[in-house]
Amino acid sequence: MRIGLFTIAGAAPLDALTGLARDAAEAGLDSAFFGQTTDFDAITVAALAAREAPGMEVGTAIVPTYSRHPLAMAAQAMTAQALAGGRFTLGIGPSHPQIIEEQYGLPYERPVRHVREYLTALRPLLRGEEVGFRGETLSASGRVDVPGTPPPSVIISALGPVMLRLAGELADGTVTTWTNAAAIADHIVPAITKAAAAAGRPAPRVLAGVVVALTDDAEGTRAALAERLGFAGSFPGYRAHLERQGLSGVHETIIAGDEREIGRQVARFRDAGTTDLLVSPLGRERELIELLASLR
Repeated sequence: MRIGLFTIAGAAPLDALTGLARDAAEAGLDSAFFGQTTDFDAITVAALAAREAPGMEVGTAIVPTYSRHPLAMAAQAMTAQALAGGRFTLGIGPSHPQIIEEQYGLPYERPVRHVREYLTALRPLLRGEEVGFRGETLSASGRVDVPGTPPPSVIISALGPVMLRLAGELADGTVTTWTNAAAIADHIVPAITKAAAAAGRPAPRVLAGVVVALTDDAEGTRAALAERLGFAGSFPGYRAHLERQGLSGVHETIIAGDEREIGRQVARFRDAGTTDLLVSPLGRERELIELLASLR
């Protein structure tokens, strides 16, 4: 199992974000992924991080699809891929109605159909092919030509059965959030692997995003996270996913404890079939990076 870092692209000054990727690469971690909010652009940050962290995979987890047309997404992703020397992975997803409708003012309609049509247009664009696609939720006509640059791997945010099936059929894998190791083993891996096999595609990647805190106050840390990010559990997609796991809130999915406890929990994700563990550090970043590197 590969181990990398995850952070929101706007969570810190730009130099701090790229410096975190550099520190992770120097420690021996495998990747650095960045999430999109309304601050720094995650694809651009990933491309810059690639320059600071030679040899490390960089990527997004995730960039919303509704707000970027496939032609625009393909052009930006291929630019990042060229800047990263082929080490960029594009993570996309429909996001949530609270974000797409309330922040962007766009209709959040038929998200599964939208993502299917989005991938149908995007994948050939990333290969430099001419596209003339007209679907129910979007249309795309044109080509993105970036000579000498291979297409990046594409992963999508998928938690529910239908989206996992779509990920197996049309993407290279999934990236999860607010998901414990048991759900990876019992739900995520079987569903996406079955779908990929049925579509004649290679075994998919399962990138599990998890918040990790190196602390001697695990319960206090969970309580603080519940107060700060508990609202995420009200998003319909996350709410349904938490209920599938028998959990009451996102704070119950974090890994918190000393070195031994973190090592034990990381091993559970490995045994569950996770291909990549994407760790979002909650404090004590440099100590945690060194610990994670030792666990590889």
